[in-house]
Amino acid sequence: MAYIGKEPTIGNFQVCDAISVVNGQAAYTMQVSSVNVSPETANHMIVSLNGVIQKPGSSFTIAGSTITFASNLATGDVIDFILILGNVLNIGTPSDATVSTAKIVDANVTTAKVADDAITAAKINDDIISGLTELSTAPADTDEFLISDAGTLKRIDASLVGGGGITVADQYRVTANITANDVISSNIERVDTAGQGFIGSAMSESSGIFTFPSTGIYLVSMGGRGDTPNSADNVSLSIEVTTNNSSYNTAASCSDSANSSNKNFGMYAQTLIDVTDVSNVKVRFSVGSLASGHFFSGSTDTNFTYMTFIRLGDT
Repeated sequence: MAYIGKEPTIGNFQVCDAISVVNGQAAYTMQVSSVNVSPETANHMIVSLNGVIQKPGSSFTIAGSTITFASNLATGDVIDFILILGNVLNIGTPSDATVSTAKIVDANVTTAKVADDAITAAKINDDIISGLTELSTAPADTDEFLISDAGTLKRIDASLVGGGGITVADQYRVTANITANDVISSNIERVDTAGQGFIGSAMSESSGIFTFPSTGIYLVSMGGRGDTPNSADNVSLSIEVTTNNSSYNTAASCSDSANSSNKNFGMYAQTLIDVTDVSNVKVRFSVGSLASGHFFSGSTDTNFTYMTFIRLGDT
């Protein structure tokens, strides 16, 4: 709202400092905490003199920070108090750090909550945010956000907020040539060459059995290269999965046929694994059809035969 002249002080109720009467003097300076104050009008004040409330405009007037009584005061007169009201139709701007939770809750519910429209048009200032403790890591599943649900402010666990991106990406490789047809159960390492990296918690591996760090839908893949140096033969690799931590089934497989001697081969298989229980859903990898002299290549610094695990989302 616009004002002609000085804008009213809003809801700023103040009691002036005590004033000592001077014999034969009508005008006095009003102060609060030793600082001059200027009421908007005489009508915004309650003044008591000698125990009698004075009528604004006739018993006293004001000009800036000066109150002038209708007649000179005499020794023995007492200015009991001067109360400056401000604009009593508005509570004004609250003082710093004075608004409590109780002031912004809905009083019509048994469980206190922030009124639905309490911050609809509010702006959060930078200096408010800067004073808060910073979360320097990804939020835990039980951490909470505030979200507007069709205009109603609600809180929500971080675990229910979508769009978090890939949370697990991990990779292992075989470090020595594989010459036997069987489950790959040894010479396995997590890739560690400079330039290679990971996301999130690591897969765990024991004797070729891989355990997932958390539930979810995972893209699991295996790549392999090697040689068939002395005769024609088929070679294969497979991804096997168990849902009961016991019996395994082939989830993906691929093969390469060598139709002449001294042939290099390469192959790749992948599948989606629904990890509903990290104790029971696990994977392993196997190779087959390796004749004498045939092998899958292994290395400690290059991914020749390797396994990749990427968590795509929730189960």
